[in-house]
Formats: sequence, structure tokens, C-alpha cells
Amino acid sequence: MSGVLVGKRIIGAEAPVTVGWENVPRVEGGPVKQFVFTWFQPFMLFSLIAFWYYAPNDWVKPSVGIWIGIAFRALLFGLEWFFPRHQSWHITWKELATDLFYVGLGYTILETVDSFVGSDVMVEAIRSSFDWDKLAWFTGLPLLLQAFLITFIFDFGQYWMHRGMHNWYPLWLPHSVHHYITQFNINKGAVGNPVELFLIGLGIGGFFDFLPRAFLLAGALRLGIGVYMHLNVRFNTPGWWRFLFNTTEHHSVHHSQDFEATRSNFSGLYIFIDRIFGTCVDGEAEVLGQDGGRRMSIREQMLHPFTEGWKTARARLGRNAPVAAE
Repeated sequence: MSGVLVGKRIIGAEAPVTVGWENVPRVEGGPVKQFVFTWFQPFMLFSLIAFWYYAPNDWVKPSVGIWIGIAFRALLFGLEWFFPRHQSWHITWKELATDLFYVGLGYTILETVDSFVGSDVMVEAIRSSFDWDKLAWFTGLPLLLQAFLITFIFDFGQYWMHRGMHNWYPLWLPHSVHHYITQFNINKGAVGNPVELFLIGLGIGGFFDFLPRAFLLAGALRLGIGVYMHLNVRFNTPGWWRFLFNTTEHHSVHHSQDFEATRSNFSGLYIFIDRIFGTCVDGEAEVLGQDGGRRMSIREQMLHPFTEGWKTARARLGRNAPVAAE
């Protein structure tokens, strides 16, 4: 397998990766289906933004956002079932049970842990120690700009955290679990080792002061853009969307079995961050995973960073141990 030269890297030399939008398949069908699967993503994003921008104050609360998120994901799950991008990614009962375990873990134990030691708690401790006030002038900015800044500040930090996870072995150990998934579906973003899920959620947004409605608008941006990253549905995504935002195609390249391809497309929402730093690869991959597509059990996913770290430490200590004189 020869691969394709992208910048100074060869992409697809170790596993199949489609490089270039012109080589990515498009949705086939009549004019109605073409229209729906071309404009579905922009329509839903702008609808979410419009709702939170104009909603009555009585509706502007997190509980409404949670129910909107559940309903939207249920809709996308239905699209996956009837219009899968790849049949090889079609959901099975085993995959669904695993995914629901991690979704439940995120809403219970991880949510509780985050309330005690999450980034907001750390930021509050730092602010209290140094007697820093929040940067309150952000509340004077236009509402949509506040929402964008909330998502961009987090995504910019996530880009470097994610990139660090692929370049520093101690961080790669917990993150590698997420790269053992062998298919995409609506819930796959929740699958990973709890250590990695905690780290990837850290941010510095707590240093800034924003209006409450801006946070809910930011949630609409995260939902309307980021929900598609692990989705098993093909869209004829408009070119401007692919240029600005991360897509299923981008993220599938990141999850491919090709090593160089995995070292690309690190951002969570805004793929233009990768474009700025030269880590963007436009294309897609169907064959995903690590170790030839080996599927991990939940038990192995939980223990993998620690067992692999212990093996590596023992091997290095063994190599560095002094040799006894004969």
C-alpha cells in the first residue's frame, strides 16, 4: 500500500484511507433525498441557535437543553438505523450495550467526580488563591460572539490536549482506549477510559464571565456541530461546513488503522484549528481501530492504561538494571 502524500506525510500506507473530498462518496438518490442530506446539518445548527437566541427566559435553563439533546440524538440514531454510512458500522446489541454503559457512566460517576475535581473547581481554587476576578468584560460582547468564544476557547485547549495525548506516552495510554473502537455511531464519543474522559473535558472557561444564555447557545453550537463526529450517516456536507467544522469524515481519518492518519484532525469542533497548525487531513476511513481492529472488552478498557503502563515500566527498568558481574 503506497499511501498519499499530504504535506510531508504519507497517509494511508498502513491501512485504507481515502484522501481528498473529491474521492469521498456522496449520497445517492432522488432530489428530495439529496436536498435533505445536503442541508440537514446547517438547518439543525441554525435552528438550535435561533431557539436559544429567541427563547423566552422561562425556557432558558439547562434541563431544556438536556431534553433537546436527547431528542436530537434519538433522531440521529434513527437516521443511522435507516441510512447507515457504512454497513460495517451498523449497530449491534453488543455495541449498543457497551455504548449505553459509557453514556450512563458519563452522566453519573464521571459527572460526580467532575463536580469535585473538574476544571471549574480548579479554576475557582486558582482564582481564590490569587484573588483574581473573572474577566467580566466578556458579558458586554454580542451574545453569539460570547457563545462562539466559549466553544472556541475550550476547543483550542482541547486541540492541544488531544495532540499531546498522541505525542506523550503517559497521556496516550488512557487515550488509546478510545482508538480501539472499530465503528462509529451516535454514542461512540462517550466510549473511553475514565482518566481520558476526565482529561479531555478540562478547560479554562471558568476564568471568563459570560451570560447564562450564552452558555446555552454554546451548548447549541457543540451539539449542532460536534454531534456528527462519530455518526454513522453520510451527508453531502456543504464545502464551507467541511472547511470550518470537524466532520465524521475528518474524525474517521483520525480513528483509522493508519498511524500517520491518526496524527491529524485533533480538534473537537473547529477543524480550521487543524488547518492553521497543519494537522488537517480531508478524507475518510472505514477501517478503524488498533491492533488490526481488535475489540476491547469493558474490563480491558478500564484497566488498559494501568496494565500497559506497568508492562512498559517493568521493561524499561529491566533494560536499565545493572548486569551482575560473572
